Parts: sequence; structure tokens; C-alpha cells
Amino acid sequence: MLDLRGVTVTFGGATAVDRVDLSVADGAVLAVLGPSGCGKSTLLRAVAGLEPLAAGRIAWDGADLAGTPTHRRGFALMFQDGQLFDHLTVARNVGYARRLQGVSRSVVRTEVADLLDLVGLGGYADRLPRTLSGGERQRVALARSLAARPRLLLLDEPLSALDTGLRGRLAADLRRILVASGTTALLVTHDQDEAFAVADRLAVMRDGRIVQEGATGDVWAHPADADTALFLGYGRVLEGEAAATLLRRAGLPSTAGAVALRPTAVWAGPDPSEGGSGIPAVVRSFRPAPDAGRLVVAVEGVGELDAVGAPGWVTQPGRRVVVRVERHAIAVLTGGATNPAGGAP
Repeated sequence: MLDLRGVTVTFGGATAVDRVDLSVADGAVLAVLGPSGCGKSTLLRAVAGLEPLAAGRIAWDGADLAGTPTHRRGFALMFQDGQLFDHLTVARNVGYARRLQGVSRSVVRTEVADLLDLVGLGGYADRLPRTLSGGERQRVALARSLAARPRLLLLDEPLSALDTGLRGRLAADLRRILVASGTTALLVTHDQDEAFAVADRLAVMRDGRIVQEGATGDVWAHPADADTALFLGYGRVLEGEAAATLLRRAGLPSTAGAVALRPTAVWAGPDPSEGGSGIPAVVRSFRPAPDAGRLVVAVEGVGELDAVGAPGWVTQPGRRVVVRVERHAIAVLTGGATNPAGGAP
């Protein structure tokens, strides 16, 4: 088990990581999610022993790692570019660490074959890295990291160099591979979808601090505050009377001080004179999209809201419509709203 208590890293008097407390249980995957510059990669490097601590403690199974050099921690670090040896075959890249450990060729050959099968690259042993796609190179890098049999796998934005579609597919495969191998892992990323796809638990980092930590589903459903909600992909945050009015009209308790709405939280359709039903609203803007129209609507007592139109339905600014609020797409914010009603900061 990895345990961080009060971990602080400074550069020239500036604090990059500020009193971070985190734990990663055996066999679990924790994602540290945050925007660029929040300190998440610095935190990962500190765990690896590549950055000195200004304060705090990093321990593994209760043993303080202070003074333990990087190569003796038993951790493997995988970067976004994979850092493969281009002059070596895939098999020799994957088996590199085991050969350094003095393991026999026959054992290494068997282990490499098993790992290539695990990452979906069976039959690629004799290929050179330059002949592979970006996704295939990252699979090789992952297999090489796992071959070292690390106590902890550290993943630094491992999929960020890939295009969106491939990143999504490889994230699901990464989760499968980590679970199948029973690997304990700490992932840092700025990509919400990647974090949700890979990790058991999620820690949201902002300005060097962990602002929320918990099971991925719980963090997504119950963001701690407005900034966290907006970073996680919620579209708008309402507070005060606007939040109370929306909750009341949605048939929910209206005691919350602030609420966050996902982009799909509000559905819009024709007004009652055209056979619709729901909360009256006026269209401010309409944009057709392949699956359904995207609108901004004004609701009396609430203000402007993003909405999704019924498939195939077209409207225009100034038209009266009705909206329906999807209860499952609303999150009550216990930490208040610092960016009310205005979308992402």
C-alpha cells in the first residue's frame, strides 16, 4: 500500500504540491485528475523519488521511502511518449528489465510472450517500434513496465499523445490489463474520460492541493464545489434562488445552495400549443447537431440553461418551448458555487 501524508514539493520558494494526503490500496488504481500546471506530474515524480520533499512522508507498506533512491523503490514509471528503444525489437524492449535482472533467456521469452498477449500484441515480438502505430507503441511501453514486476506502476499522462478515438479504446484496454495483472497503479491525467475509464478511485487536484477524493462514480455524481463540477464536465452551475427555483420546478427539494447541471440535464421540446408539456422557456440560440439539437434557453426565475432538443426537432431564437429537467443529471454542491451560472471558467 502506498501512503502519502502531508507531501509538499517546492521550487524556488513556490509550492507545487501542497500538503497532499493520499493512499493507494494493494491492487487498486488511483487517478489524480487536474488541469495542466496543477502539480499532478510533480506529485508523481515525488512518489518515484525524482523530486525531493520539502515536507511530508511517502511510505510503502508502512516503510518510509525517505532516502530510498528511485531504482530501489520497486516502482515503474510510464510516460506519455513510451520512451521505447527504437533499435530494439518489441520483444527485446519488453524483456529489457528482466534481462538486466539476470533472468534466463528462456524464462524471459515466455514472460514476454505472455505480456504481449495480455496487451493485445501477440505476434509483434520481432517488430521494430518505428513500424508501430502510436497506440501499439504505448501497449509495448505498458508491457515493458509490467515486465519489471513493479510494486507500483506510475502512469504520467500515458494516453495524451493519442487521438481521441484511440485514447478512449486504449483507456478501456488499460483498465482491463491492470485488473488482469493485479497491478497497483497511480495515474495522473487531465482527461476526465481517461480517469473514469481506468481508475477505481479519483483524486481531483487544483493549485497543488487535493480538493476531492473518492470512488470515481461518487466524485462524478457529487462534486465538492463549482470549480470541481465544471472541470469534471458539468455545463453550468446555479446558486441561490435560481438553483432553488430549478429544483422546485423539477420536483426536487429546493434547500440546496447550489446545483451543477450536466450538458444533458435539460431536454427541450415544442411548447404546449404544439403538444408539448413541461416548464415554459424561450429559445435564446439553437444549433443543429447530428444526434440532437443544442440550445440555450431562458427559464423565468432561473436564467439561461443549456438544453438538448428532441431528435429531428428544429426551432429558432425567440420561440416558446418547454423544458424538462433530468433529475439524474443534477448534482447538489455542498461546497457552494464560485462560478455561478456561467459555464466553465
